[in-house]
Amino acid sequence: MRHLISIDDLTDAELRRIVHRGAEFSAGSARRPAPLDGQVVGVYFAKTSTRTRTAFSSGALRLGGSLIAYGPGDLQLNTGETTEDTGRVLSGMLDVLVARTAGPEAELRGWAQQNTMSVVNAMTAGEHPTQALTDLTTLLRHFGRIEGLRILYAGEGNNTAAALALALTRFPGVHLEIRTPPGYGLAGTVAHRARARAARTGATLVERHDMDELPGGYDVIYTTRWQTTGTSKPDPGWRDTFAPFQITPALWATSPRAVFMHDLPAHRGEEVAAEVLDGPHSIAFAQATNKMHSAMAVLEFVRTPAKAEEPAAAPDRTLAAAR
Repeated sequence: MRHLISIDDLTDAELRRIVHRGAEFSAGSARRPAPLDGQVVGVYFAKTSTRTRTAFSSGALRLGGSLIAYGPGDLQLNTGETTEDTGRVLSGMLDVLVARTAGPEAELRGWAQQNTMSVVNAMTAGEHPTQALTDLTTLLRHFGRIEGLRILYAGEGNNTAAALALALTRFPGVHLEIRTPPGYGLAGTVAHRARARAARTGATLVERHDMDELPGGYDVIYTTRWQTTGTSKPDPGWRDTFAPFQITPALWATSPRAVFMHDLPAHRGEEVAAEVLDGPHSIAFAQATNKMHSAMAVLEFVRTPAKAEEPAAAPDRTLAAAR
């Protein structure tokens, strides 16, 4: 029994193993056991979700599990029951709890204070780790590697950006350039942790608050919606602040081979031009499908006993998808 609440909960080997396994599920080359046979997965979403909720629900069923779904008004948390008490109760009846709270990570840590039920973070205010695992699965499927990729992320330094920074800096030679509006950058603790990992692996993390002097030559151009799920912005003129960070076809002038990624849902004409999202460079909808494959890898991981010093899976060039 293991938990996945932050990317930082994973060793380098575990991170690579989940990503490689997700790519195997995506490629249809995975031998699919039933690690959830006879087990019950609870999915609790206090905030809206299309992809993540469906991915974990479908993934659990495909791995032999059964489901119980909870909406935002279903748990006694709403009447004052403590997080820890809720976790103790659920852990006597569930094997896995996949939870989206859009609140602090500490809530999920509270649910994890027991030794029978795995807890998976389907998004908190600070981090969206299963999205990053989906994104890395998509990169491995498309390029056959993650090492050495050059990635531009433009938009808010939100929970998706945080998870990406913590995950991508684990891979040697990755160049991650994050461009965010002033006042909307990565949280300081996240940036510090990501830079520490980059220094260890030989990756590069650059963060600026403008769209000037982009060096180009990117393999990937990535954005997310400007209004993160479950949040609002106090500045009434925030859209004007974000406008220069829209992803437009002009960015492909210096990065003609780049693919476009988006965690969806997308707002055409805001964070991305319709010609980009629906154009030939976009792999955003394949990325969305990979959320299910990655969810299966996560569920398998948290319910599979750890093996002492198990080596990470080697890169498999056959996992790269032909464009």
